[in-house]
Amino acid sequence: MKVVINDKPQETSAKTLAELVKELGLNDQPAIAIAIGEKVISRSSWAAYALTENMSVLMIRAAQGG
Repeated sequence: MKVVINDKPQETSAKTLAELVKELGLNDQPAIAIAIGEKVISRSSWAAYALTENMSVLMIRAAQGG
């Protein structure tokens, strides 16, 4: 299936947001926020949130620095 992550099309075999995060190697990152459309999806909902073809996903990782 194709999804759009941060405005870049990407093929994935993931069926849920949790699977997508794991597939991208980000599952051990504690400071990730995901939004679908203009709605932030809570981490506790990732496992149940189903992906659909051409879904647009915004992923933001917090970083430290000055």
